Amino acid sequence: MMASKRVNTTATGRLKQDYLRIMKDPVPYVQAIPLPSNILEWHYIVTGPEQSPYEGGIYHGKLIFPREFPFKPPSIYMITPNGRFKCNTRLCLSISDFHPDTWNPAWSVSTILTGLLSFMLEKSPTLGSIETSDATKRQLAAASGQFNLNDKIFTELFPTVSVSIQEEQRKREEELKESTKTGQVNNRSRTSAGNNIDPNQDNQGIVGSTVANLFVIIGLAAFAYTVKYVLRSVVE
Repeated sequence: MMASKRVNTTATGRLKQDYLRIMKDPVPYVQAIPLPSNILEWHYIVTGPEQSPYEGGIYHGKLIFPREFPFKPPSIYMITPNGRFKCNTRLCLSISDFHPDTWNPAWSVSTILTGLLSFMLEKSPTLGSIETSDATKRQLAAASGQFNLNDKIFTELFPTVSVSIQEEQRKREEELKESTKTGQVNNRSRTSAGNNIDPNQDNQGIVGSTVANLFVIIGLAAFAYTVKYVLRSVVE
């Protein structure tokens, strides 16, 4: 009983240190925070790096630490659909509880999340990974914001990011409305231009058509006269 309590205290102390460290020296593209009610459960978000299929995406996941941490590794889960990992499934990584034999107690939360991001950008298969096209990953990246807003834990733990997503959505909606409005104005302009035909152009067209018809009639009359003359000459 005393040993279990001592180990748990060790895990708590170590995770508090890791939290202070990650707040002081953030990991690029990553944020992480423990649940206020349980320091052994951390939630993280990975922001898709530029020039990658995940660009623009915000991916929420969680780390479940054992009571024996840092002597045993955590379980790693991805919650937001991403096209690289299955959702709500333990991921088999060298930094996860699938490989306790390769785990290093010196590794921190920052180390774990850095490794997760690195593996996410690779294409190596593993237990818990999936294969999708880059186009699918981009579609999921675009849809990730709204998915996360529907997650209560996400909005409670990452309020600043949630507000940023909402502002980005409003901006896109305004741009879409403006684009639609511009398209409607252009369509009305083209329709108006088509209806406002110059009357002079119509008159000129009528005169030209009449003259052409007149020449045709004259030509036919001349041809008929010529034929009649030729027949008369042959008879005579």
